[in-house]
Amino acid sequence: MTKASPPAGCAFCHAPAMEDDERAHILHRGRWNFVIMNIYPYNNGHLMIVPFSHLSSPTDSPKEQTDELMDLLKTCQRVLTAAYGPQGFNIGMNLGQCAGAGVLDHYHLHIVPRWYGDTNYVTVVSETRVLIEDLDQTYQKLRPLFCVEAMS
Repeated sequence: MTKASPPAGCAFCHAPAMEDDERAHILHRGRWNFVIMNIYPYNNGHLMIVPFSHLSSPTDSPKEQTDELMDLLKTCQRVLTAAYGPQGFNIGMNLGQCAGAGVLDHYHLHIVPRWYGDTNYVTVVSETRVLIEDLDQTYQKLRPLFCVEAMS
């Protein structure tokens, strides 16, 4: 098994600068934040809402930015419900290294769709996730739903 090397610098600053949303797996761009797929998902449809500004905490953000983040959270839940019909969601942030932040100094909100029984023996015993579709399939499924939401 090989591991991908992350790009130099901040991955969340790099992704929107690519100007190729499909390649970067960016599903939606707001004024203050963008929605991106997690390239190391816990489940299919694992999304993140990320501010365009390189900030380490929501306390550093203007109110407009955090207001939009919460509106995008509702949009993500609607899109994921339409696409996958999850039975629940895990939603949260890991701020700081000791809290488990994978990307330090650029906060982001995780939205993970959940189903009863979505943790199986492969995950528990082998520490390996089994996903029903690859990232490109997920992107093609979710992107049109974000477009519809943006027009609503």
